[in-house]
Amino acid sequence: MSGLVVSLGILFPESLVRSQGFAILAAFVAINTVVYVSLAVAKALPKIYVGDHLPRQYERAETRSIHPDDPA
Repeated sequence: MSGLVVSLGILFPESLVRSQGFAILAAFVAINTVVYVSLAVAKALPKIYVGDHLPRQYERAETRSIHPDDPA
């Protein structure tokens, strides 16, 4: 039996694994993992500026370019 424990790692007794405290700890670890993965993914993605996707309110009615026939 000791050879099995060494090769597989630490084995907890079934009474400990099925206890309420172990279930709470497992749920906390699962939620914590999801939060950290989502934070890492959000940090890796490019920053989104909301103002870039909204219509501009400060556009001029007519162009003030030295080439007035060119599109703005």
